[in-house]
Amino acid sequence: MMEKTFIHRLLALFPNAIAHKLLLMWMFILAFWVISFSLKDHTKFLFSLRNSISLNHWNIFRNSTYLEAPPNPEISPTETELRIQRIMEKLDQLVPPRPFTNVSSTTSATHSRATVLSPRDTYCRGDRLDVLLEMRDHLGRRKEYGGDFLRARIFSPGLKAGASGKVTDFSNGTYLVSFTLFWEGQVSLSVLLIHPSEGVSALWRARNQGYDRVNFTGQFANGPSPVFSKCGLTLHTSAELCEYLDDRDQEAFYCLKPPRVPCEALTHVTTRSANISYIRQKEWALFHRSNVGVEMMKNFASIKVLACGKSKNIEAKCRLGMKSPFPSGYTVKRKWIAAFCKQIELNETKTINDCLKRKLIYLMGDSTLRQWIQYLPKMVKTLKDFDLHGVGPFKTHMLLDAERHTLIQWKKHGHPFVTQSLFSVKDDNYIPREIDRIAGDKDTAIVITLGQHLRPFPIKIFIRRAINVQKAIERLFLRSPETKVILKTENTRRMFDNAEMFSDFHGYIQNLIMRDIFMDLNVGIIDAWDMTIADSTNNIHPPDYVIENQINMFLNYIC
Repeated sequence: MMEKTFIHRLLALFPNAIAHKLLLMWMFILAFWVISFSLKDHTKFLFSLRNSISLNHWNIFRNSTYLEAPPNPEISPTETELRIQRIMEKLDQLVPPRPFTNVSSTTSATHSRATVLSPRDTYCRGDRLDVLLEMRDHLGRRKEYGGDFLRARIFSPGLKAGASGKVTDFSNGTYLVSFTLFWEGQVSLSVLLIHPSEGVSALWRARNQGYDRVNFTGQFANGPSPVFSKCGLTLHTSAELCEYLDDRDQEAFYCLKPPRVPCEALTHVTTRSANISYIRQKEWALFHRSNVGVEMMKNFASIKVLACGKSKNIEAKCRLGMKSPFPSGYTVKRKWIAAFCKQIELNETKTINDCLKRKLIYLMGDSTLRQWIQYLPKMVKTLKDFDLHGVGPFKTHMLLDAERHTLIQWKKHGHPFVTQSLFSVKDDNYIPREIDRIAGDKDTAIVITLGQHLRPFPIKIFIRRAINVQKAIERLFLRSPETKVILKTENTRRMFDNAEMFSDFHGYIQNLIMRDIFMDLNVGIIDAWDMTIADSTNNIHPPDYVIENQINMFLNYIC
């Protein structure tokens, strides 16, 4: 009754009919606004609004309280979320749960059998050699399912030659390993059981359980005495947080807000292992050094490969958009030879200088790509370091050749970046945002690598990042289709590093994801995974001759 009286009195103040209508309309808008903000899920409305008008990106500073995961508002699944879900479903089928009771029931390299199919006294260069594997457990019983993580390789130590083999899993305990005999001479065969399927299943389950295997510490500027605070991709706390968000790409990093210090004062970050594991205690036996990377063909003699006539020459020049097979090439005398395209010899300094003239080259990723910018001055003496005033190994690096108008820059990718070295985040950015800032043209090239620092975190973090990079490349091609983009895959690393965090199995899965996501883009692939298996380097930072081979492949794409 009181509400009706109030409305009648209010209308009496505006006797004109048109005024009545305008007043009622404004009252309706006000009511709708109040209701919208009082709904339980009003954050959904706020997030949609912020997404539509925001001009800033990840370096947005806000204070918040408890946040359990990276920003994931209660809205209908976006295209990206649906893609992540579909990829996860494929991966869960690829790595199904496997029963584990004790080591004796897992795959044994010693008890398994390897048989060369249709063996011959000699083979011809270019022939395919097949090996059938029948897996057995430590008690000699046949395995009835697949999923073992294997690494196949042929090599000739005297020639410093090597190549990967292709492994086909029949999902019933048998595998076909196929080798292409790329060179002539005595050739040895190798198949390593890196992890049994039960170990692979444990790694996959553990990886996707938690974000807290790595401790992040943020350094905040505070006059002469910096303040340190706990940071991370997620923080389980009710304390006040600093949020560093990229709303568009749904990337996030958080720090506990230091008292009386603004969030904008974050300058540096460092990391340490948290000594947290999701591998069950009895499963750790699967990752003991004696059970990792066990040779299955140590009793096999080398085979003899003859020239058998002139080999076929590949006529197609290496170019962007070419599909990279597996194996994508091989090494002889430590020189990489692509198996799918014709490489140009780029040994002379003048040839390389001519190629790099007027080029703007942006290297984005981790320290395996930083090795390029450290090695390039050895290949091209006219490239000189330009000091950008950064500190530490992960500062932005730049090379200049002023006479030829050549610029080459390396910048590390955004969070997570796992290192005990203190690194600056003052100009930090995720790779998609860095790509967005590049105008691009026919003389601009971008090289991207991603993966090593994401291995210790749930795979969804990597999938989202890869999708965001793909979208940024698509935007770049819309404004500058002549820009050259090259993806360098992850390389292998030491087998005996902490398997839960850094096993090459994680890198293998991430390589599969990258190839799936970037399949239809007009980009070049530098298969560092294949190269480092061929050379058996097993080092997160491969030796210089591998880096030179990677750079030569890059120059073949852009010259």
